[in-house]
Amino acid sequence: MNHPTRAVIARPLTPFTGTARVPGDKSISHRTLILGALTVGETTVEGLLEGEDVLATASAIRLLGAHVERDACGVWRINGCGISGLKEADDVLDLGNAGTGVRLLCGVAAGHPFTTFLCGDRSLSRRPMSRVIEPLEEMGARFLCRSGGRLPLAVTGGDPLLPLHHELQVPSAQVKSAVLLAGLHAPGTTTVVEKAPLRDHTERLLHAFGASLEIMPGVNGQRSISIAGHPELVPVDIHVPGDPSSAAFLIGLGAALPGAALTVRHVGINPTRTGFFETLRDMGANLGFINRREMAGEPVADIAVEGTVLKGIEVPPERAPSMIDEYPVLAAIAATAEGRTVMRGLAELRVKESDRLAAVAAGLAANGVRVDEERDGLVVHGVAGRPPGGGCVAVNLDHRIAMAFLVMGLLSHDGVAIDDTGAIDTSFPGFTRLLEGLGAEFGEWTG
Repeated sequence: MNHPTRAVIARPLTPFTGTARVPGDKSISHRTLILGALTVGETTVEGLLEGEDVLATASAIRLLGAHVERDACGVWRINGCGISGLKEADDVLDLGNAGTGVRLLCGVAAGHPFTTFLCGDRSLSRRPMSRVIEPLEEMGARFLCRSGGRLPLAVTGGDPLLPLHHELQVPSAQVKSAVLLAGLHAPGTTTVVEKAPLRDHTERLLHAFGASLEIMPGVNGQRSISIAGHPELVPVDIHVPGDPSSAAFLIGLGAALPGAALTVRHVGINPTRTGFFETLRDMGANLGFINRREMAGEPVADIAVEGTVLKGIEVPPERAPSMIDEYPVLAAIAATAEGRTVMRGLAELRVKESDRLAAVAAGLAANGVRVDEERDGLVVHGVAGRPPGGGCVAVNLDHRIAMAFLVMGLLSHDGVAIDDTGAIDTSFPGFTRLLEGLGAEFGEWTG
């Protein structure tokens, strides 16, 4: 997808009081669309994230034969084709920047006896797909792709697809989900073993849609998830909670700005996604979950935070899977903290939309913050207040880098510029408008 290039500067923000809501959870939105396409009947979805990534997944399942529409009230309706009932697409499935969409759809395509072609934008075409290709090939699917398992690729489904017992070598909820989705199309039982808890949105949604799942805990946090093949999934009504990864930008801003008070409403607080909020508490943030409830099998709450000077800490490496997308904004916030913040166990950030470790280190250094870049982590030396700012950050088509440094600009002395806002619509359309409602100011950056 082509993003309009617009360089902007985030100017220093004064303390504020307010409430906000963030867009729907990206992970749940992708999975709901895909599972809706595998049911017979109509699934309705309220609160679906209407960012570019999710819209790309919606377009892809339309090409595969599901009927997908959005009504005037913003409710999405998916009329699916049943397990193994999708049709061969007449065109290439272009997933843009949607890494979740492309990997999960590989699992679905592996269960259909035709060839599906998938591609993505320049950023997605650099990201590794071998981690999902290898287990799906063990199940009988065939792949043709560029060296290193990169897009574009073609997948021909197994006929029949074989059940699999797969131990995850990389802690990836996307790989787990792709294998479980493929397992829906295989006779018998498919099992995935994870060495540490990963996002479990797929399991929760599979249960809601009527799949037969068995989850067995093991030692040291290990779990095995088994799914029976060829179920008849049933349509459901889903209300997607706000995305905790999107809420992190607002909550982090409120936590690091002394005198600020902010409540973000209707945020998903799935325990596999709350590592960032736990880390803020460890840094001394006054943060609480209020009005707890459950929707569509997911725990939800309003998150209230009051700003203070945070303390640098060493983030436990085992927390990384529960906050992997939040490290860029954590690093931006850590620049305001008192003392060092140490973040390790983050090699996965090297193969996200950009090399996020390198991008964050470069952005901090360009704005007067001392940072040590390590092979699998960062050490940020906080200034116990507003960091200098004054630099411009290259975001490299990465939405989380763009938003993280806009937040840092609001917390800085002299503002921080980014060279392109276009990628933000990937996950958080309306991000700058929402911040402007809290008093933020953005201007054109001319260098």
